[in-house]
Amino acid sequence: MFGMKSRKKSATLLLTAVMSLSLFGCSTGNTTTGNAAQPAGEGNAAAAAESKAKAAGGKLVLYSAGPQKLADNIVNGFTAKTGIEVEMFQGTTGKILARMEAEKANPVADVVILASLPSAQALKADGLTLPYPEAANADKLNKDWSDAEGNYFSSSASALGIVYNSKLVTTPPKSWADLATSEWKDAVNIPDPTLSGSALDFITGYLSANGEKGWDLLNAYKANGVAMAGANQEALDPVITGAKSIVAAGVDYMAYSAKAKGEPLDIVYPEEGTVISPRPAAILKSSSNVENAKAFIDYLLSDEAQKLVTDAYLIPGREDIEATNRANVKDIPQLKVDWAWMSEHGDEIAARFSETFK
Repeated sequence: MFGMKSRKKSATLLLTAVMSLSLFGCSTGNTTTGNAAQPAGEGNAAAAAESKAKAAGGKLVLYSAGPQKLADNIVNGFTAKTGIEVEMFQGTTGKILARMEAEKANPVADVVILASLPSAQALKADGLTLPYPEAANADKLNKDWSDAEGNYFSSSASALGIVYNSKLVTTPPKSWADLATSEWKDAVNIPDPTLSGSALDFITGYLSANGEKGWDLLNAYKANGVAMAGANQEALDPVITGAKSIVAAGVDYMAYSAKAKGEPLDIVYPEEGTVISPRPAAILKSSSNVENAKAFIDYLLSDEAQKLVTDAYLIPGREDIEATNRANVKDIPQLKVDWAWMSEHGDEIAARFSETFK
């Protein structure tokens, strides 16, 4: 079972919830092979990736949490740079963990990209990751989001906010507590933390910052008709169509991307703070294509790939790069979260939340 000892029940909850939908995760995920050409980038990271890849040959198997377009662009850029073909399964963090669990007797993936930092911490704690401390540009990453020993690298991040339909909401809420008032009765969705790693990060993060009294707000949400509505996209879609007005703990890059396409969406980061959810990548110890996996990590942290990250409205993982199309870390009020506490208590929190909102 994947997950650190203190988080095994949380990982089990994720896996059980997802496997009831699709044991192997195949029917709901997407598998693609990257082979489209893109212009070659510059810099030491790209050169390191190209050198390792040319020496290794073969292929790479990648399991990646969305967004799909970004995952495709990264795969295509890596293939164009190295000539290595990538077989990719794309799905939510929960579905990726479910697939890994189903394949544990015969592991397939070389690299995983998840949308939850505690999930990567759990893989490390269970001895399933291969350290790569010499990865190119690793020293430029946000140190709070990545492992000092090189077991995982957060190449991007998203923040959780109040995402609202701008046609329906003229005066958006400013606080998480506002969503528990009568003004928003039966108008709010929240993603299911057993399906969304970022939603679990938000809920555990909020509770780590506020203690047991944080449950007062979550219970008030339930009493006010807040609906647990699948993974992130499933929670967002009714807000786009106007069936609901707001997503609590909505993933910000989805809101920015949809707004850029003309959808009536906008986002507020509550004044008391929110959680920024890193998206860690890790090489698995069971990889049969280790040099290719290292080359992929080098590419993921390169200037070229980080530009793809910002183009997808995500926060870049490197601190020397800023996005120009969205709020950066310095612009987002943050809760003082405890990632170790979140990992330790994720199991009980996810179970209690699911029981409350079912």
